Amino acid sequence: MFALYITHPQVLIDPAVPVPDWALSERGRERALLAADADWARQIGRFVASTERKAIETANILAGGRIPVETDHAMGENDRSATGFLPPPAFEAAADEFFAHPETSFRGWERAVDAQARIVAAVERVLAGHDPTVPIAFVGHGGVGTLLKCHLKGTPIRRDGDQPGGGGNLFAFRLADRAVTCDWTPIESWKGF
Repeated sequence: MFALYITHPQVLIDPAVPVPDWALSERGRERALLAADADWARQIGRFVASTERKAIETANILAGGRIPVETDHAMGENDRSATGFLPPPAFEAAADEFFAHPETSFRGWERAVDAQARIVAAVERVLAGHDPTVPIAFVGHGGVGTLLKCHLKGTPIRRDGDQPGGGGNLFAFRLADRAVTCDWTPIESWKGF
């Protein structure tokens, strides 16, 4: 059976609102609704999301009311609260540093190695008690999703494995051996297994 790691699509960026409280934008909601109509979304028997609003909204749209969405605080994005909101160009430069120097904190951010250990432990904790015959989707964020994918592929932490801009992508892996079977793909265009 398989698992998916899904990143939330576009959000309403508001510097006055804490990042964990950002909601999906209209475009993000549209993309999630398109994906929810796909056969693969209806095959998912369990959704586990981070506790951030945008991830919960995405998971609820994909679940379509069929099943409840579970949440796990440990699946949150890397902690960037030390810098607060950074405008897009400054954020991209900071993200470059985050991935390029995984054992060093960028201006107080959670280190990439620590965020990777946290997301891997969260996913493995969920899967330890999961029925392996049931497809599962983890819904979260691009940074920690990339760190998880690097771990599953056995590759060093590097940004060249990051999702395309805008969010709303997924990768798939087998539950039996945790092998990645599909690289980042937009949620609305993935054809499933």
